[in-house]
Amino acid sequence: MAINPRWDLSTVYLSLDSKEFKADFERFEQEICTLEKLFDTGLQGPAAGSSLVGLSEAAAEFIDLFNAVSILEVTLSAYIYGIVSTDSRDAGAARQLSEFQVVDVRLQKVFNRFQAWVGKLGGGLDMLLNSAPTLQAHAFILREMSEQSRYLLSDAEENLAADLNLSSGIAWSKLQETVTSQLTVDLDLDGKIQRLPVAAVVNLHSHPDETIRRKAYVAELAAWRTVEETLAACLNGIKGQDITLNRHRGRADSLQVPLVNARIDRETLDAMLAAMQASLPAFHRYFHAKARLLGKENLAWYDLFAPVGRSERVFTLAEARDFIADNFEKFSPELGAFIRRAFDNRWIDAEQRDGKSSLGYCTILPAVKESRVLVNFDGSLDQVSIIAHELGHAFHNECVFQAGKTMLQMSIPNTLAETASIMNQTAITEAFLAGSSDPGESLGILETQLIENSVAIVDIYSRFLFEKEFFERREKAELSAAEICQMMEKYQKFTYGSGLDEDYLNGYMWTWKHHYYSPGYPFYNFPYAFGLLFGLRLYGVYMEQGPSFFPAYKALLADSGMASPADLAARFGYDLRSQNFWKESLAIIERSIDRYCELSAQVAADPKTPQ
Repeated sequence: MAINPRWDLSTVYLSLDSKEFKADFERFEQEICTLEKLFDTGLQGPAAGSSLVGLSEAAAEFIDLFNAVSILEVTLSAYIYGIVSTDSRDAGAARQLSEFQVVDVRLQKVFNRFQAWVGKLGGGLDMLLNSAPTLQAHAFILREMSEQSRYLLSDAEENLAADLNLSSGIAWSKLQETVTSQLTVDLDLDGKIQRLPVAAVVNLHSHPDETIRRKAYVAELAAWRTVEETLAACLNGIKGQDITLNRHRGRADSLQVPLVNARIDRETLDAMLAAMQASLPAFHRYFHAKARLLGKENLAWYDLFAPVGRSERVFTLAEARDFIADNFEKFSPELGAFIRRAFDNRWIDAEQRDGKSSLGYCTILPAVKESRVLVNFDGSLDQVSIIAHELGHAFHNECVFQAGKTMLQMSIPNTLAETASIMNQTAITEAFLAGSSDPGESLGILETQLIENSVAIVDIYSRFLFEKEFFERREKAELSAAEICQMMEKYQKFTYGSGLDEDYLNGYMWTWKHHYYSPGYPFYNFPYAFGLLFGLRLYGVYMEQGPSFFPAYKALLADSGMASPADLAARFGYDLRSQNFWKESLAIIERSIDRYCELSAQVAADPKTPQ
């Protein structure tokens, strides 16, 4: 059965011109007005008085209405961006996104005022929390808001910052996505010049033919050179805004905000990073083993994603659905059925096409309790893995929906947001390996797994170090594209070590990784490592407990917006501040590397086995 490779958004709205969309957009504006009036009269105005009962009722009403408005906000935003991200040339959608963001900033402003009000309660917060069920249900979030309110500027300054963000940080981010999504590359394939979106050229890094991989690598870098100064201006603008706001708000440094967003402390981050650095030699062994299979001493950048072993299989989208769903049914029939529903109801936009974002993502549509997944599918096992990863996010959303959480209770930190995705990828890989007796096939499956793992540990560590130095240098002056490339290559050399040929690095990785271009959300890199290692430990628990693990797993996903990662990990007896926790997770990967090295030696010794 063929599957439509484009997603269906009609369950949300038929179009941006539909009466339903326009009615909800208008209702969104009206309910923000209601929220503003409620705050002014119920919490700030004379009607609030000094009565605990009065304040309790007003605060509970504010939270209930904010949750309701947020359902509209997130749904409208996801719908509009779903159109923009699949066709950046749609001028009408781009204009609608801009109009939405102008209105949406008002919601951010009134929320900032509410957060400042919560902070002013001081010791009275606990008394207020115990005065109403709605407030008790949101106690974790309200205490978190109170703690972070100390870093807010005055109402007038916060309003100005929110307004300026539309024409500074958000504008720079839009420019980066527009430039990268519309950039095309002329590439000689099979003696014919083809014009391809740059996202499709990036995907050719996993092509089995080295000649094509190298051509794509050379063409990709040449393409980035044509837009490097534009993208450098985008990056400098976004990071410069973050630095300025952090300084005025009294933040200790550029890492404080991402740690708050991740809901972890520095001790946890330092323990994880130290364990990651200690594991690098194991990954270097993997790179060298792969290089030997390719007849080299070390890998060029364009070899990092090259398939080895018996990896010539190409999946149709329908085959990808069955492969993922069949394997997940072994983990949980409920999860397998969910995967089929996502495919059959067209939640996935898989087609590679001009104007479509190169960034894979999953978005949530709370008004209809659904998700949507964007990928650039080329039929490779790697892309099947990416679909499984993004559907992990969708299942995470499903668990939250089933638990009846409010929008504030769904504020999942980026560290925990990767948990279900990693579980998905690990379950698929392990099930495939268990059913394979062919060394070449097993090597190909391990290769896909270790590519993902090396990105999450080796490459993510290089990105973390790169961004850390970028912030330090950006505080003094803007950086040129050449300086940014040099810095990126420096940390690629550091983390990849002797496993990577220094003559073939990729200093332009910063140009197309959209995570660098999210104002107010720096360092969206280490959460991927956290998610991988946390997910691997949970998968280990599943292997020990079997099906009885699934209810506890679903409960963890459902509660991930209402507790810190440390508290959730404690449910399973884990201490995130201990290096041993992270080392034990990394040891799981190292065992896969050992197995890979053994299989690669077998394959290399057998001339009949494809390499």
